[in-house]
Amino acid sequence: MFKNDPLSPVAWYFRNAILPGAGLGLEGYVLFSIGNLEPLFGSVWSTCWGKHPTECSKDWVSAVQYLEIIGIMVGQVFVGIIGDWIGRRWGLIQDALVMLLGLCLLTGSWAATLQGWVIMYGWSLFVYGIGVGGEYPITATSSMENAVSSGRMSTRDDRLHRGRKVTMAFLMQGWGQFVNQVVLIVLLIIFNRGHGNPPYSMTATQYTFRLSFAFPAIGTLWLAYYRTWKMKSAGKQLEKAKKKAHVTGYDVQSMKMVVNNFGGRLLATAGGWFCNDVFFYGNKLFQSQFINVITGNQGTLMTTWTWNLVNVVVSLAGYYTASMTIDNKMYGRKTMQQVGFLMCFIMFVVPAFNYEYYTSPAGVHAFQAMYFLSSFFNQFGPNSVTFLVAGEVYPTQIRASAHGFSAMVGKAGALLAAILYGYISDQNKFYVVPWFGLAGMLITLIWLPDTTGLDLKEQERRWQYILEGRDNEYHGIAIHPQHLSVWERWMGVGKNYHPDLDTKAKIKDLRAEWDDREAARAASDAESVTPIDDDGDFTDEIHDYFRGATNSGNSLKGKKGKKQDRTSPSMSNDDASLGAQSVNEKIEPAPRTN
Repeated sequence: MFKNDPLSPVAWYFRNAILPGAGLGLEGYVLFSIGNLEPLFGSVWSTCWGKHPTECSKDWVSAVQYLEIIGIMVGQVFVGIIGDWIGRRWGLIQDALVMLLGLCLLTGSWAATLQGWVIMYGWSLFVYGIGVGGEYPITATSSMENAVSSGRMSTRDDRLHRGRKVTMAFLMQGWGQFVNQVVLIVLLIIFNRGHGNPPYSMTATQYTFRLSFAFPAIGTLWLAYYRTWKMKSAGKQLEKAKKKAHVTGYDVQSMKMVVNNFGGRLLATAGGWFCNDVFFYGNKLFQSQFINVITGNQGTLMTTWTWNLVNVVVSLAGYYTASMTIDNKMYGRKTMQQVGFLMCFIMFVVPAFNYEYYTSPAGVHAFQAMYFLSSFFNQFGPNSVTFLVAGEVYPTQIRASAHGFSAMVGKAGALLAAILYGYISDQNKFYVVPWFGLAGMLITLIWLPDTTGLDLKEQERRWQYILEGRDNEYHGIAIHPQHLSVWERWMGVGKNYHPDLDTKAKIKDLRAEWDDREAARAASDAESVTPIDDDGDFTDEIHDYFRGATNSGNSLKGKKGKKQDRTSPSMSNDDASLGAQSVNEKIEPAPRTN
């Protein structure tokens, strides 16, 4: 790739990471901005955002964070359902429009009193949160399905690089956080008399926070345009799956069957995400503590923001490490998540039982190291893996819904942490948080299957057997013990694995679908003139094999056949029937169900 075009890696990265992850990058920017602005608000409007507010209700100030999280939870479920019901493309478009509306409200939020402004600010975050929540299921599923190669014989890229493509879109969230921190520092310096030291004027604060929301609004407007006019095929895989299952609206039957057949997976993806979000929120505990020790409790806003920037760089290193190793069969998804949970558990449990030492000048550097390590292993672990596996372990028809449900349960962990941390001391927080890491590791060990190296199309094939009520007839790689959870192996799910029987079943399945395609093509003049090259699911070799062409003996083993126009005189419908009949003598068509 590099030899032919030195800039091709840049083009590849832009196409596979920046464009699919643009929405996550924008929401990472805004959500990080909200947390960063709180200390600035507290410094300027201490009567409202301070520790002892007199002008605003303390409940309303706390509700700002709760409304943001609840809005995200609503969006995760709502947009997940829309993505499976109406389609991926419409989910992507409405998500961008909702985020744009929320950003306009945040940028222009105003009221006659500070209390009124806090209320509007909170509800604006709720609206924006709905869009943010929707980004999780809709971006994960569309990135995952766009990573699936066209053609039955072209699945190598999906097996080897699907995880990398999805996590590279996800890591744009980290770049959004990085850019936000840089923008806030620059804006505050520009509008605060050329430096970032207090006191901060109301005018400087107004310009800083409003412009910090206005910039991503411009990017979100472009995102809405791009998704509307440039992503018209985003729901192609979903449409094909629904057509095959004879479903036009929301596939309620598939949802019920997922609960019955994949209940353990739901527990793994939702439970693992819940434990991770408690950790993700708890990571902030380290920062405030070691900054106070380093600065002697004299840390300024710029000091906090600078350490935030360092932590984001460490997190980005974790994101990229995860992206490079998540498809490695020697490590992969499941091991990565378990190791990540274990390391976060250790990084929190060590200071919990020697708190005074690690928060003193003597132990602060070790404390600081554990803070950065927890950030690194959170990204190079459960934060990246939960985003990926919450979609890929479920069938296409309800993938966005299952992902959204898992993400919503995960965000409940953040809500729990936000409420709980307001009522317990800092040391007690360190006593509480580590055990969620241990719980997450055990949940992953028992209930999460390892989909590293498993083709999504093969999972869809297994799901088709389940839908047709003949799951006992499936013998493929999707039920190999390597790709099943400990729980599923205990339940005997993998007892029918038999590669030789599966090879025969694959040819029967392929033949049955080929017959359907040919019948539909013969019934439609428009389809009958479609060139073979445009038929992504059936190659020339497969057509030749089922038509009984002379060069088809090894065609299903990967040998290339001669390109052939399906409408050419040399292959008439009669010849095709004779060829199919000759194959029928060797292979009995797969049983058909209505």
